[in-house]
Amino acid sequence: MDLELQQGLLSPATIHPSPNQDDRPDSEDISGIVIHNISLPPGDFGGGWIDDLFLNQLDPKAHPYFEQIAGLKVSSHLLIRRDGEIIQYVPFDKRAWHAGISNWEGRERCNDFTIGIELEGCDDQSFESIQYQQLTVVINALCDHYPRLTKDTIKGHQDISPGRKTDPGPYFDWLYLQALLT
Repeated sequence: MDLELQQGLLSPATIHPSPNQDDRPDSEDISGIVIHNISLPPGDFGGGWIDDLFLNQLDPKAHPYFEQIAGLKVSSHLLIRRDGEIIQYVPFDKRAWHAGISNWEGRERCNDFTIGIELEGCDDQSFESIQYQQLTVVINALCDHYPRLTKDTIKGHQDISPGRKTDPGPYFDWLYLQALLT
């Protein structure tokens, strides 16, 4: 699949604009990619709850878990679903609210300079091959477009928020991703 990047949007991604975004302090400083996992409710795949969370439309009464997260104002640039579908919530030149309290090799506020990519999944299950394939295509397109991004400027949420976050988790195959990126 060929991806095209124009005005911070990835084509042919499905666009679901999240209100949870703002301007980056330095729009030229896009220098890292953070890999996450998400499933709502935890361990369930395929529903529309992730969209609802990122669009501030999550019904706290729809599931007991949602009561604790319904008021969160969070987003990510992209979601790669288990079937490989790519959904974009925030243009890459804008700041998505994905990393929270974070530190990348001494730099705090990682949302300021990173792109957040969610994989539909959880810490205790393997990801799908199509997700790795799509992630590889996305990373290559981003590296081609943003000069500060390389195949070495990719970290997991767990790496920039240790002790607070565990994603993408032990089932994310970093070696497989690196092999696909070469």
